[in-house]
Amino acid sequence: MQKNASHAAGLHRASLTKLHELDAALELMYYGWRGMTLAADQYLATLGLSRPHHRILYVVARQPDISIGALIEILGISKQAVNRPLNLLLQRKLLTSKRSPEQHRSKLLRLTEAGKRIEQRASGHERRVLREAFDRVGPPGAAAWMAVMGVIADNN
Repeated sequence: MQKNASHAAGLHRASLTKLHELDAALELMYYGWRGMTLAADQYLATLGLSRPHHRILYVVARQPDISIGALIEILGISKQAVNRPLNLLLQRKLLTSKRSPEQHRSKLLRLTEAGKRIEQRASGHERRVLREAFDRVGPPGAAAWMAVMGVIADNN
């Protein structure tokens, strides 16, 4: 099913009219993202979770005891935008929240074992897609993709 789901993500790519010379690159970015996240999003949906939940789990997995303020800064979203998905993750006991010993008004987040399993599985789907793509284009293609994405990511 994953192969068909990945293929379905890019089915309509060629049918869009190009209005600018960079439209093909934009479309590849949109459809590439969708193709990379499709299986992970399908898995998350079976749990009643979505992309914002995974983004939170991903960051907290890599920075245990992160403050909510730091999480918001890393994600580049508002406090209001993080509130609903964060509360659901806390309610489902996929995250824990404790007061910071240094700053009592600050809460620190950490994944529970269940949260770790979900994050690892969802990220695993995405890693598999990247690995297959990198294997197909070879080291020069993977390095070029990393270089382009690094420049785009730094475009703040």
